[in-house]
Amino acid sequence: MDSVQNFVLGGIIGGAMFNSDITLFQFFLILVLWTLLVLVTKYAKEHNRVIKRMIDGQPQTVIKDGEIALKTVLRSGLSAADLMFKLRQNGVYSVKDVKRAVLEQNGQLTVTVFGDDAIKFPLITDGQINQDVLPIINHDEAWLLAQLRQQRVVLKDVYLAEYRDGHVEISAYQLP
Repeated sequence: MDSVQNFVLGGIIGGAMFNSDITLFQFFLILVLWTLLVLVTKYAKEHNRVIKRMIDGQPQTVIKDGEIALKTVLRSGLSAADLMFKLRQNGVYSVKDVKRAVLEQNGQLTVTVFGDDAIKFPLITDGQINQDVLPIINHDEAWLLAQLRQQRVVLKDVYLAEYRDGHVEISAYQLP
């Protein structure tokens, strides 16, 4: 998003420099309007999950239990060569060795291989349960909600919850 904003800003400045019909007032007005649009977008992104998801996207599971999620991979624009390159960067040379691979918003691939007991994915982010992680730890949503109740935390108040050493560690927006 920042790159797009910078390209547009460069276009505004370049257009004003090479167009003698644009007055100094018009130039500053356009800069002010662009700045307001950027600030409103940033504020909306920080305070609304739907807008944040629309702008930033969300992680996509591209491999699950050694099988490629072909629709997701194609929708993400990831070629087979790119997928294998990203797997090799993670030290994995066969799709069949992958328990779960997630294409992150920044294009990186987070990989968990069979036999790797370390959970690399959060259970809850911004009050939203990550349903794909629960089967990996052999628990369900009811168990997770019971863990939250036990720690006297409501789901919507959870900033981040991780599964470590058999326990749920919670970072809440506001602790009870």
